[in-house]
Amino acid sequence: MKKQDIQKLYKKQKKLLLKYNHHYFNLDSPLVSDSKYDKVKNEVIELENSFTYLKDNKPIQDRVGAPVTKKFKKIKHAIPMLSLSNTFDAKGMNDFISKISNYLNIKNKNFNFSSELKIDGISASLTYENGILTKGLSRGDGSTGEDILENLKTITQIPKKLSDNKLPKLLEIRGEVYIGKRDFKKLNKNFANPRNAAGGSLRQKNPKETKKIPLKFFAYGFGIVDPMTYKTQSEFISKLKKWGFNVNPYNALVNGIEEIEKHHKNIESLRSSLDYDIDGIVFKVDDLNLQKRLGNTSNSPRWATAYKFSSEKAISKIKNIVIQVGRTGAITPVAKIEPVTVGGVVVSNATLHNEDEINRKDVRVGDTIIVQRAGDVIPQVVSVDVNKRKKNSKKYIFPDKCLCGSKIQKEFNLSTKKEDAVRRCTKGYDCSYIAIERLKHIVSKEAFNIDGLGKKVIDQFWKLKLIKNPSDIFELDFNKIIKLEGWGDLSVKNLKSAIEKAKNISLNRFIYSIGIRHIGQENAKILASFFKSVNQFSKMLEQTNKEELLDNLKDLDGIGETQIISLKNFFSNNKNVEIVKNLITKLNIQNFKEINIKGKLSKINVMFTGGFEKISRSEAKTLTENLGGKVLGTVSKKLNILVVGNSKPTKKKIDKAKELKIKIYSENEWYKFLNI
Repeated sequence: MKKQDIQKLYKKQKKLLLKYNHHYFNLDSPLVSDSKYDKVKNEVIELENSFTYLKDNKPIQDRVGAPVTKKFKKIKHAIPMLSLSNTFDAKGMNDFISKISNYLNIKNKNFNFSSELKIDGISASLTYENGILTKGLSRGDGSTGEDILENLKTITQIPKKLSDNKLPKLLEIRGEVYIGKRDFKKLNKNFANPRNAAGGSLRQKNPKETKKIPLKFFAYGFGIVDPMTYKTQSEFISKLKKWGFNVNPYNALVNGIEEIEKHHKNIESLRSSLDYDIDGIVFKVDDLNLQKRLGNTSNSPRWATAYKFSSEKAISKIKNIVIQVGRTGAITPVAKIEPVTVGGVVVSNATLHNEDEINRKDVRVGDTIIVQRAGDVIPQVVSVDVNKRKKNSKKYIFPDKCLCGSKIQKEFNLSTKKEDAVRRCTKGYDCSYIAIERLKHIVSKEAFNIDGLGKKVIDQFWKLKLIKNPSDIFELDFNKIIKLEGWGDLSVKNLKSAIEKAKNISLNRFIYSIGIRHIGQENAKILASFFKSVNQFSKMLEQTNKEELLDNLKDLDGIGETQIISLKNFFSNNKNVEIVKNLITKLNIQNFKEINIKGKLSKINVMFTGGFEKISRSEAKTLTENLGGKVLGTVSKKLNILVVGNSKPTKKKIDKAKELKIKIYSENEWYKFLNI
């Protein structure tokens, strides 16, 4: 087939697929059956993969779905609906329990856990005021959800009014909306799967249409409860049943790793017979007081985890091994494999993690392998069938250079006192492969969160030289973009609006977005609380101030030698400095808003040394911050109180505190001071 005929066929099928997408995702009214849709979609993707020049247009992989319509009012959750950490085996579950034990400084690891099935549905939040259902939100981005109250009211398993003399005045119930497998088969509409059917139904503008869909609801938890009179998660679940909510019959109270494993294996054996899709079990610390003490990280609660079921596996063959370059310069080997379906998804790439992993498994091009989707998400090579290996097979030699041509190296890890397993390119933005990955990081949800500027669009704009540096995002030529295949007035308008909105960014998100190695979201918050404003942060860009600032960062609890070295390396690179300076000029970076908690420790700087008997250092830090205090990492004139634990305190810190006449408390004196 001639090139022009291929292009003509591609445009025709792509246009058809975009039409199907619009009707499916935005109008909730599919035009064709699932199989017909998949056939057209696969034809388009196969054309793109076979003829690379077609990807000069906007690849369909980036356009599966359709621009989101603004159907519903956005409402902020009173308490964020956080995601859950994931655990995949008994070792992971043991590690989770150990983290809880260490944080609480409790040696006995036999905690009671309230367990619930992790249903593959749509999370929703229901708010009752004096027993009357007044608000119903989707999970959204966890911080803000869509107002879908009227649609939720159509679900018969959601009570509109609760009757109980001891009912809390304000009660937020959280649960999962789903469609049963049997009901899904009876639906006239051809949704891809039950979860999509539930999501599409809840997004109907007309509640009368939603009412026609057999949606169901399992209640599993709470947000705000005022007054809170319950002691355990399991006690609250029992109350949910009395109030008329549907609670999963397989919920159970378990104690210790042996009971957890037994329950997990039992449910996994029942998985296929259930009338709803599940991919694991959620285990929550049952004691609500312990939940409160454990608190949350920025993304997930410390007191809960999702213990996923075994990953589905398949057999394939390695066609080639290539390397990919990440935003921090990490060189990751990837196996290009013969396409195989794993857990309902066609997989053609599988990660090999690093050079050591390749050597350990002795993975070679041409090998027959077992591949799995770890946690049902990331495809990875599990093992090699050496019996099927050809005699002329050659051992894979890991490259000594980046794709940009620069030498790669393993860094020395200060924590482990060993070389890292990962090789890295150290050229930063001077490496085009790192530069493009950093662009993808900058536009990501946790950073600038620019809708419509996903990974595939970044790839496209990079090839067209519309974007080369982060600041280019805010100077895009929309007159050129609108002429591109797949872009129209509405999509350009939406992108322009999203970029304009992204110009207003908090200092901590900005610091995280620029992609400094070892500076995650939590570290970025700590740095933002130190610098306060972008003007102060900008001093890191000046050689005269940098060393003094880096020295001052040693005072910060949570910023260690690893982070300081990383900051020094990043800002010693002239290209990095130039890029950050240019980016700052395009933005309105808001000052860090410190939450001024008025408590016993307001405006007091505290430091801990040695281990404690009653609580862990981590919990002591959280307790201090909850009482308005600030935790420092070193002894200096800024310090107000040094708390000395009984187990191996640092004598040097104590001596320096005495020299500076800083108040010193023992663990018991500290509790007495706080009245706890």
